[in-house]
Amino acid sequence: MVSDPPRGLRGIPGNRVPAFPGLLLFVFEIQARRGDPVELRGARQLRLYLLSDFWHAVWVTLVFSFFSVTIEAVLGLAVALVANSKFKGRTILRVAILIPWAIPTVVSSQIWSWMFNDIYGVVNVILANLHLIPHKLAWLSKPETALPVIIAVDVWKTTPFMSLLLLAGLQLIPGDLYEAASIDGATGIRKFFWITLPLVTPTLLVALIFRTLDALRVFDIFYIMVGGQGNMATVAVYNQQQLIQFLDAGVGSATSVVILLFIMIFVVLYTRFSKTSFE
Repeated sequence: MVSDPPRGLRGIPGNRVPAFPGLLLFVFEIQARRGDPVELRGARQLRLYLLSDFWHAVWVTLVFSFFSVTIEAVLGLAVALVANSKFKGRTILRVAILIPWAIPTVVSSQIWSWMFNDIYGVVNVILANLHLIPHKLAWLSKPETALPVIIAVDVWKTTPFMSLLLLAGLQLIPGDLYEAASIDGATGIRKFFWITLPLVTPTLLVALIFRTLDALRVFDIFYIMVGGQGNMATVAVYNQQQLIQFLDAGVGSATSVVILLFIMIFVVLYTRFSKTSFE
């Protein structure tokens, strides 16, 4: 015999599932004991905004997203320009630059974690032998060194993705424009700023949106390399801790909604303040 639903859910038909369960948990807190009513405690879930750990996770996420996406865009464009030029072996180069992107993030993150290990890591061995550091460093134990290391690993991993998208955009630029610019006496720098950059901007914008979406919800590389440390947790790691480890469905679901809002805000900013039209 099936018991009656809690009083707070009697307005929801029993044979239907909410389309957005995360938003439902953001408003309602489901009690663990059977038969307890579902209480409206949306204001209680908003307490996460007052938690210092949450704001620190937001700060780590924003810093990581800004530096990683910016560096990847610059390096990706540079690699795409080289791969788009005509020289012997460029096919091999195009294949080689995709190797970091082809390696699963879990595998590459673990390999880099071993390489930056403070005891047997090859990075410490090389830098110590070159007398660039006075002693072996625990790179992943302190935020001031762990965050730059993780950004560098993410740049190594994801720059090929940016270069691949930008290479596709560069190949759509008509060669006649460069020939006409050469006849007019334009230098390579002027060709880049007056032809290449404006025409590749739509592709660059799409690549930035894709990478920002990934960066704002980054989880795996932080969780593997620093083990979900409280002072190095991103918003996604914080969400996993609250929802899975602490079993706090209210705060966990509210954090998921915040991640969604972050993504929406950045997409709107990218598209609104860009002069590019997708029409």
